[in-house]
Parts: sequence; structure tokens; C-alpha cells
Amino acid sequence: MYPFFAMLSRMKYINRWGLMRNTRSENICEHSLDVAMIAHALALIGNRYFQKSFDPERAAVLGLFHDASEIITGDMPTPIKYHSEEIRSAYQEVEERAVEHLTSMLPQELRGEYEELMTASGERDEELKPLVKAADRISAAVKCVEERSSGNHDFHKAEQSILQSIEKMELSEADYFIKEFLPSYGLTIEEQDYTREAGLKFSPSSQMVFSKVLKDKGGKA
Repeated sequence: MYPFFAMLSRMKYINRWGLMRNTRSENICEHSLDVAMIAHALALIGNRYFQKSFDPERAAVLGLFHDASEIITGDMPTPIKYHSEEIRSAYQEVEERAVEHLTSMLPQELRGEYEELMTASGERDEELKPLVKAADRISAAVKCVEERSSGNHDFHKAEQSILQSIEKMELSEADYFIKEFLPSYGLTIEEQDYTREAGLKFSPSSQMVFSKVLKDKGGKA
């Protein structure tokens, strides 16, 4: 019996932002999904607009596993983690031991692949590491925007600091995402629904399908 995936399923119990007042808690499971989607998008943006040759699917999977070790270590607040080089070095060693412990819960034949994913140590992963790091920070910026939009001012300085750290990365893909996608996270669902405002219309065939579905539902009701 191998408990690896059962342990991964416990990511949903590890909350982030432990030092902050949250209007809504965020766990590392949902954060990892956000990072995966954003890393995938950054890779596509790089390929489409900046003549890169990233592997978007690999970037997404690295994003999914980038915080898996926190099942063992928990989420350490950033001010503590980066307080000194000594603390950062010690924490990195703890992360490495956590990865070893997690992969020991797999069949021997699978351990190497999953260790690569958790440490981003695959053949072409080095070029994807900045994307995943940027995606991690963008996900944190998204959290700040959402908290601010909910009236929580505790995240104001964190948002400024995170955006500055992304800018300092000088990553064109991240700058593009911040400019084109981040602002919409602060909008309401009505404001995000641009389809009506843009005057987009369904094709006649689609309208017929939707009308039939609605009519059938009405009849059954």
C-alpha cells in the first residue's frame, strides 16, 4: 500500500497567509491549482508573444507540485522564511527532506519522476523555474487583490511588495499577465461578464439548441 496520493490530498488542509487576517482562507491545494494555470498561461504567452519555446504542460505540472512539500513543513510566512540566509538555507534543507519523505511513499519505479516534479530538476525545467516562481507570486497578488476588493486592508502593503518583486524579475510574460489579466480579479462577476457589453451573440444554431434545452427543462418541471 502506497499513501503518496492520500497525503497529497491533504494539501487542502494546509492554509496559507497564517499571519494575515483573511476574509476567506486559502489552502495550498487551491493555490497550487492557481499557480499551475498561471504558469501554463505564462508559457503560452512567452511562446506566442516573445518567441520562446516553453513547454506549457510541463510548466503547469511543475506549478501543481511546487508546494507539495508543505504537506510536511506547513506554510511558513514569507517574512520569516526570508528573514535571513541562515533561516532560508535551513528551510530549504527541510523542504528537501520533506520531498524525500513524500516520494518514499511511492513505488520505487515512480519516485524519480515525482522527485523531479517537486524539485523542478528535470532536463528542461531550469528554463521553466522563473515562470513557476512568477506564477506563484502572481497567485499571491491575486489573493491580495481579492482581499482588498472585499474591504480587507491588511493585504495592501503585501500587494505592493509582491507586485514590486514581480516587476524586479524582468519577465516579459509576467509583465504581460499583470497588465492584461490581473485587473479583472478586482471586478465583480457582473463586471467580468464582458460578453453582453461587447455585444457578442450566439450563432442561430446555438440559439436553437439553447432554446430547445430550456423548453425541455420547462416541460419536465
